[in-house]
Amino acid sequence: MKKESEFQASLKKELKKMFPGCIVTKLDAGCIQGIPDLLILYGKHWATLENKRSANAKKRPNQDFYVNKMNDMSFSRFIYPENKEEVLNELRKAFES
Repeated sequence: MKKESEFQASLKKELKKMFPGCIVTKLDAGCIQGIPDLLILYGKHWATLENKRSANAKKRPNQDFYVNKMNDMSFSRFIYPENKEEVLNELRKAFES
């Protein structure tokens, strides 16, 4: 099993390939506790992704709150190796709309 940081690094590369010209940046959980890990800016769209090393990895306090809140605003998901393809397909559809 990959470390979360290794999964995140490969995910960032994949996002940049999927969405040419996008900006993928890490958000600072030290600033807002529970904020998702990654912000993706693409054209007029944006999304956040909270990386986990596996489907059963422990969530930190407030992560559910911010993923749900940001999903109501635009698009936000928990992403881990087991659901990566599904989440990236949903993200592609969201960015195409």
